[in-house]
Amino acid sequence: MFRQTSTCLKRLKLLRCGFQSRKRSRNSDAQEGALRYREGQQVHGFTVTKVTPVPDLFLTAIELSHNATGAQHLHLARDDSNNLFSVQFRTTPKDSTGVPHILEHTMLCGSKKYPCRDPFFKMLSRSLSTFMNAFTANDYTMYPFSTQNAKDFQNLLSVYLDAVFFPCLRELDFRQEGWRLENENPTDPNSPLVFKGIVFNEMKGAFCDNEHIYAQRLQNLLYPDHTYAVVSGGEPLAILDLTWDQLTRFHETHYHPSNARFFTYGDLPLEQHLRQIHEEALSRFERMEPSPKVPLQPHWDQPRDHHVTCGPDPLACDPRRQNTLCIAYLLGDITDTAEAFTLKLLSSLMVSGPSSPFYKALIEPKIGTDFPSVVGYNGNTRQASFTVGLQGVAEADLENVKSIICRTVDDIITNGFEEERIEAQLHKIEFQMKHQSTDFGLTLATYIAPCWNHDGDPVKLLQISESVAEFRQSLKDKPYFLQDKVRQYLKENSHRLTLSMSPDPSYLEKQAEEEDAKLGQKVAALSERDRRDIYEKGLQLLSAQSQAEDTSCLPALKVSDIEPAIPITAVQMDHAGSGVPVQYCQQPTNGLVYFRALCSLNTLPEDLKPYVPLFCSVITRLGSGALDYRQQALLMELKTGGFSVSPQVVADTDDINTYEQGILLTSSCLERNLPDMFYLWSGLFNSPHFDNEERLRTLVMMDAQELSNGISNSGDVYAMTRAARSLSPAWDLMETFCGMDQVMFMKRIAEQSDVTDILRKLPRMKRHLLSQENMRCSINATPQMMSRASVDLEKFMNSITTKKKERKSVRPNIIEKPLDPLVPPGSSGSRKLISEPNFKPCQMKTHFQLPFSVNYVGQCVCTVPYSHKDHASLCVLAQVMTAKFLLKEIREKGGAYGSGARMDHSGLFSFYSYRDPKSVETLDMFRKAIDWAKAGQFSQQDADEAKLSIFAAVDAPVAPSDKGLSRFLGGVSDELKQRHREQLFAVSHQDLTVAAARYLGLGQRTCSVTIIGPENEDIKKDPSWVIK
Repeated sequence: MFRQTSTCLKRLKLLRCGFQSRKRSRNSDAQEGALRYREGQQVHGFTVTKVTPVPDLFLTAIELSHNATGAQHLHLARDDSNNLFSVQFRTTPKDSTGVPHILEHTMLCGSKKYPCRDPFFKMLSRSLSTFMNAFTANDYTMYPFSTQNAKDFQNLLSVYLDAVFFPCLRELDFRQEGWRLENENPTDPNSPLVFKGIVFNEMKGAFCDNEHIYAQRLQNLLYPDHTYAVVSGGEPLAILDLTWDQLTRFHETHYHPSNARFFTYGDLPLEQHLRQIHEEALSRFERMEPSPKVPLQPHWDQPRDHHVTCGPDPLACDPRRQNTLCIAYLLGDITDTAEAFTLKLLSSLMVSGPSSPFYKALIEPKIGTDFPSVVGYNGNTRQASFTVGLQGVAEADLENVKSIICRTVDDIITNGFEEERIEAQLHKIEFQMKHQSTDFGLTLATYIAPCWNHDGDPVKLLQISESVAEFRQSLKDKPYFLQDKVRQYLKENSHRLTLSMSPDPSYLEKQAEEEDAKLGQKVAALSERDRRDIYEKGLQLLSAQSQAEDTSCLPALKVSDIEPAIPITAVQMDHAGSGVPVQYCQQPTNGLVYFRALCSLNTLPEDLKPYVPLFCSVITRLGSGALDYRQQALLMELKTGGFSVSPQVVADTDDINTYEQGILLTSSCLERNLPDMFYLWSGLFNSPHFDNEERLRTLVMMDAQELSNGISNSGDVYAMTRAARSLSPAWDLMETFCGMDQVMFMKRIAEQSDVTDILRKLPRMKRHLLSQENMRCSINATPQMMSRASVDLEKFMNSITTKKKERKSVRPNIIEKPLDPLVPPGSSGSRKLISEPNFKPCQMKTHFQLPFSVNYVGQCVCTVPYSHKDHASLCVLAQVMTAKFLLKEIREKGGAYGSGARMDHSGLFSFYSYRDPKSVETLDMFRKAIDWAKAGQFSQQDADEAKLSIFAAVDAPVAPSDKGLSRFLGGVSDELKQRHREQLFAVSHQDLTVAAARYLGLGQRTCSVTIIGPENEDIKKDPSWVIK
């Protein structure tokens, strides 16, 4: 999987503290055991080089070096049962053929000890892993996994070690994963020759994303003299020049223990990890020179300007404003951790939030729609960079953008930053250190990877308090410390790149023409013998893909290894204010308080429903009470971990046509700041500002741009959501709130020159949504904090202005269900669900024509709700179909980057494909998958392996902040979860074939499909399709 690391790290939200088990004290066994290691100690071929307690993150770091090979190992001992392993290699390609990316894929297709094809995917069904993946960054490739099961950890470690050090690297696998020239129909030698390959199609999809294009070109041009000048993931046409021999040579030179950095994390003993790594891999190697270091980019004497093109955005609010312009500045070496810390914080001060100088200068004048995704600090290359600019700009305004950036730099040097804003950034760091996440090991592995890859000190990166103290001292010693950094790195920096990007109406056509020319060139050079070889290799690959495999060589857990019962999460129900139900959940939250409230939409008029996502987006960003929007944003950063409001549609556990609708309010804070957090909520409930048309216009443009940008990365989700809308009332509302309907709706709003009509709607919506009458709350906090939290919550409730009249639901059929399923209705509050018993599902076939070179396909059918006995069978069936049929037929043979089936809590059974070169052919394959399942062409072992995958998700660790959440939102009690768990255990082969015939067979249930992708002649000729 190719990842631009900046995107990956943003998603992981760096520096969140991992989950601390309740079963152990803060001075955990894991940390105490780690402190027994001593520098110079020999452990299974490794030498301990350093032992460092890191109290900020409640862990102990042990650094080691392998004696024979020089491989580095970092172990972070911590009281966390979600143990993680990762190995990374410095991979520095010299061209854009995507060799490290294709190698990453091909290495996971079989190894000497595990020679079956695709052991990586097969282990997904033989393990209880909480994470399994691999990804290629700019200059390194990483292979991480995590699991809570000690036996599973050893199994996965064995597979990963053999994959990276002893891969088969078969030519057939290279042709499948990378690229190949093959007959369109592999069984017909007279069919046209075409390009195929999973990575080839993945990167074609990536280069349909204009933000990706811009980010990639920016990096290539800012660092033109070494590996960053090429595309590590692969440029689609350059991929076609990569040979199998080049791939194997790249492995020989880069995948050696001397070039490896091992990382382990969690509460499992280090000694066992070291023994296995040494015995199964490292003992078979001798030391060699590691992969060459990435040299520093030579500094330019003069700034540079470049221009690139991209495809037009059909969803742009204004077709005349589709230009992007940024200025990127080369910064210092990321291994200087103190300087990197300062520059990251400085970046946030310059671009983060409405009080930041670049936000004021660039966003608020509305000469563009939003910051591009590249804006800010990027520390994922040997030398960091800072980028600032705008997207959604008219061509005539590009020079103005450059001028504004230069003037703003001067203003920052002159005026500096408010002390409160600096404190807000430092508070954010304090909060993130205390917040406990379940993927903390993965967060740390990806956080330290870029710096460690260039021989920086990974442990120093983790000593956050020291960095903060050093930063504060610098501010104290040098009043103009930050201004001096701006002058040094921005004002006086000649190594800066101004990059503009504009849409070319014929961009995709040119891409297609270049691919056709490349194809013609390769085909013209073929002899008859070459053509026969291509045909024969195509048959060989098809035969290999179609064969039933012996996977007995792979290690596996058994269903009997799974805990039979779920852990119970205790909650207490109470009331606050004028009878608002409150769920209290005592958890080890590390000094934080987590607040949620669900406010019903039942009284909201239907004509206002499409505006709910917009209301949720802007309500916390317009100001309230005595605070304007800048003051409000600053106080949120100073006192909380953030505010969010989002639409919520929760399907009933008992009835497909029943659901709850609302908006979910979420916030968190340090215990000392709880009154401030509720003060902010009180302002939003009582006196939100709905009078600033310019501010609303800015937010609308930003939201519309973000929605448009997100389709190419989440096309499968959009396709499934659209397909589901005609099958159940809950999914119809989901499409309105977060599907293509909402994308188009926001586009229309952003196109309006006057938003006063929307401003008038927001107060109407607020009166229906933000009140005690249709609200319930939850608080997760430590036992010691609960009493104070309940008092502060009561004060907040009493501060809310009450309605003068009761509002009635606009829907006639309301079903009340108790919030606590174990007590009589009415005694603990109730959930008011909408029932639509007369809803009739109907078949819809929708094609969204967008300028992509690949497709996103979704097909859905509504089956049975969560509490139904067949729901468990359908969950297992979806996993069996994914692992045993769809991945093979649609990914391996068809070339799609991803494909599968899923069954969700609402009863929606979905098929999907992602970055798929095919469209209607994929729908045919979905039908064949159903026939395959009905015929029972799988074994009971296949079903049991599918159960392992399901239980891995069901039993995934839950953070203290999220305990009790499924009960609060959806009424899913521990008792209901346990019953469903027992049903999963009991699913048999016969249950699966019966479920496939009963719910998925032709004529059994109404089915709907959606395809998002390029124009399709076959679809145009079929009148049953609705083309958008």
